[in-house]
Amino acid sequence: MGKFKGFIEFERTDERLIPVKKRVKNYNEFTIKPSEKKLKEQGGRCMDCGVPFCHSGCPLGNLIPDFNDAVYNNEWEKALHLLHSTNNFPEFTGRLCPAPCEAACVLGIISPPVSIELIEKYIVERGFKEGWIKAIPPKNRTGKKIAIVGSGPAGLAAAQQLNKAGHSIDVFERDSKIGGLLRYGIPDFKMEKHVIDRRLSILEEEGIKFHTNIEVGVDLSCNELNNYDSVVLCGGATIKRNLPIKGSDLYGVKQAMEFLTLQNEVVDGIKKTTESLNAKGKNVIVIGGGDTGSDCIGTSNRQGAKSVTNFEIMPKPSSERSEENPWPYWPFKLKTSSSHEEGIHREWSILTKEFIGDNSGKVKSLKTVEVEWIKKEGERPILKEIKGSEKLWPCDLALLALGFTGHEPDLVDKLNLQTDNNNQIVTNNYQTSVANIFSAGDMRRGQSLIVWAISEGREAAYQVDKFLMGSSKLETKENGDLPQVR
Repeated sequence: MGKFKGFIEFERTDERLIPVKKRVKNYNEFTIKPSEKKLKEQGGRCMDCGVPFCHSGCPLGNLIPDFNDAVYNNEWEKALHLLHSTNNFPEFTGRLCPAPCEAACVLGIISPPVSIELIEKYIVERGFKEGWIKAIPPKNRTGKKIAIVGSGPAGLAAAQQLNKAGHSIDVFERDSKIGGLLRYGIPDFKMEKHVIDRRLSILEEEGIKFHTNIEVGVDLSCNELNNYDSVVLCGGATIKRNLPIKGSDLYGVKQAMEFLTLQNEVVDGIKKTTESLNAKGKNVIVIGGGDTGSDCIGTSNRQGAKSVTNFEIMPKPSSERSEENPWPYWPFKLKTSSSHEEGIHREWSILTKEFIGDNSGKVKSLKTVEVEWIKKEGERPILKEIKGSEKLWPCDLALLALGFTGHEPDLVDKLNLQTDNNNQIVTNNYQTSVANIFSAGDMRRGQSLIVWAISEGREAAYQVDKFLMGSSKLETKENGDLPQVR
């Protein structure tokens, strides 16, 4: 534990933010680091709860009480070792994870939970600052070659783990830079891309080879994959969900990820903005209330939108847990992100019925109707439109943030892999229907969190190593083989 009765003595601390008027003028991260004293106090809030439910809340099985205690006792390098023993990239999760560990924190039953994500972020940032995070190439090579398809968090985690085991790793990415949605889907104001590049330099020093602008199955044939002892598919779930209603083909109706990707490329200097994907001076409506929708809101405000409105088809969540959503499960409560605080009008229980265009084919308004959800015991809720609630909303740019329906089928079909009814690759211990081909991340489990992608990459790496070598010494949450630090 941290400090005896520290959870009573110290209040929870979160990162302070640069004021809205200042931060929306650029795409930089806008959090302010707490003092080291405050960080130690937060580690001290971790209590001797007997059964640390934060472990079950974390898909990676992070050793949370252990590194909290180390931070409180000013043992930062030990804390870093503990953190890296289960998480390859805490600098990503420390910025982007919704922190299911905090939702499961025992202290959260009676008080604000321990600031686990905050502590995680500044452990790894301290590690980079002090020069503790260095490349550790394997001492011996096995002679086995492995191809990783996709360079998102699942692919990068699998690559680092398998390289650690001594295998030779080639990572193939069809985009011009490594990172997947970490690079192209996450706005810079949530994570600046030098954070990715900093880690990639270490992975390259460790011996991993990265190949960009190569689409496997097109630029690199499936036959060429036979040159590898194993292949790990980590391509993600990239098929965007559409809204098949009248007017959806109008100019100005765009997919959220197309909007976010272009802005990331503009910030990176790769491309220039286009009128159709720029919110400046426009009435913007974001359809979808998740994290992607929130990212569109923050980006629209930075581009200078005239107004930003957010539609969510579900009812407005409660500010507290409901009886149907008890601790330690993830709380389906009202979430107000930093982007929401920057300027947004939010509407719940609303359904978009039609996009209406002008004579030139540009969207000029949306037609909506209010809805209610009828619940019957033992049945799924039924959506019912409320008569007489139709409304027109001025709109110059509509962004569809409706999630993803699965992976692109071309490569999977060419490799003759089995899929299920949800268009996900069927696996057994991450192994597909073709013995030497494995899969991890969204491509296997469907759209999910970055922390799940890293977990999947690590678990798949263990199974690949075991398949190739007969056994594996790689750490994995499933087999409980985690290092002990004293």
